[in-house]
Amino acid sequence: MRKLVVWNLMTLDGYFEGAKPWDIEFHNLAWGPELEKYAEQFGEESDLLVFGRKTYEGMAAYWPSAESENKIKAYMNSIAKIAVSRTMEKADWNNTRVVIDPVSELRRLKEEDGKTILIFGSAELADTLLKAGLVDEIRICLVPVILGRGNPHFKPADAQQPLKLLDSSVTKSGAVILRYEPVRAA
Repeated sequence: MRKLVVWNLMTLDGYFEGAKPWDIEFHNLAWGPELEKYAEQFGEESDLLVFGRKTYEGMAAYWPSAESENKIKAYMNSIAKIAVSRTMEKADWNNTRVVIDPVSELRRLKEEDGKTILIFGSAELADTLLKAGLVDEIRICLVPVILGRGNPHFKPADAQQPLKLLDSSVTKSGAVILRYEPVRAA
């Protein structure tokens, strides 16, 4: 059985982007050798990336023509990808297919053999999958900044979601990488 892992950078006050879409300049406050190595490990650990439509569009606009020639660019462009959308008819980024119903598709894919399935960004999609009980791990890089406003990573919910800390590490920039496992109700 495959694991489904959510990964995102988030400000201390809980935002994964600023007040405007793709306002992620604060990521530069965390970026450094440790985070680059962590990102490279995603390429070794996973064989499928899943994005919500907005995140997919931003990633697809950036990665094919990214100036850097490194391991991260190589796996981002070669790995299998899913774009979750009710409005997209096709996805042009290499090795991508469009899925309308992420809950049933990811439930099915988790039952197959393979490596970890990763969700980058895509807070609304991650919220849907977390509430459906499909997320096995949440990895957050807590960036040492208070943004003041923006798009919150975690969305309002009717109930608490307890989490079990699996690991934590601090980068030289002062960012904290946290790994949590959702605690399932008995």
